[in-house]
Amino acid sequence: MQGMIMHHAQAIEMTALIPSHTENKGLRSLGARISSSQDDEIKFMKRWLTARGEPVSMHDAMPGMHDSHTSERDMAAMNLMPGMLTPKQMEALRKATGAEFDRLFLTGMIQHHQGALTMVRDLFETAGAGQDAEIFGFSTDVDTGQRAEIKIMQAMLEKKSTEEK
Repeated sequence: MQGMIMHHAQAIEMTALIPSHTENKGLRSLGARISSSQDDEIKFMKRWLTARGEPVSMHDAMPGMHDSHTSERDMAAMNLMPGMLTPKQMEALRKATGAEFDRLFLTGMIQHHQGALTMVRDLFETAGAGQDAEIFGFSTDVDTGQRAEIKIMQAMLEKKSTEEK
């Protein structure tokens, strides 16, 4: 759960760039949806961990996790999580605008969402891990939502590439 909180926090960090980096209305709408769902899921995970007396995060991971307070250990943990964008990818996203931002955001978020699907699959492949009804429901919702958003983003990328031809 702590890892998934950090994973979701990066998605929120990515969507926070949208208003200042693109005028694409479809991407703005998608970004708002992703940000809202990821934020709601972070709240659920924090409540779930707190109710069990578990630490809430690896380093209270929230947007801004790439700041000077992030330890090397936390950065290494983030890089081990499936789908996480590297610091280099995040920097490229921060520097891009317009159509280039849109392309980097969509490809990066698809990578990110596919990583979340890997994390859900790994959870369900761990003996007994999916038996908690609350976690089963949450994980199934994450899986369904991420798959739907990946399809939307792939369609947006395909539309952009045909428009450019």
